[in-house]
Amino acid sequence: MKREQIVQILRQYKHEVEKEHGISKMGIFGSVARNESTQASDIDVFVEMIKPDLFALAGIKNDLESKFKKSVDVVLYGKYTNNFLKQRIDRDALYV
Repeated sequence: MKREQIVQILRQYKHEVEKEHGISKMGIFGSVARNESTQASDIDVFVEMIKPDLFALAGIKNDLESKFKKSVDVVLYGKYTNNFLKQRIDRDALYV
């Protein structure tokens, strides 16, 4: 699946669930965002939430894996995010 298709599906998904989960920002990072992914690559998604909720993150991961039919890593982005991970996200981020 091409990066543009992933972004389009993720944008639509965010629109559907952003109020329910209090999502303020969402996007992709990693190999898909850099347009370097292969068939074996997973999709790295970051989510910033008004009130972080780990159960909601697990639900988002499950929903996205169903939509994309492949492994999706969902990470919470915010003030408590590990600095190394935050730098990677900031470098690669494609917001939806």
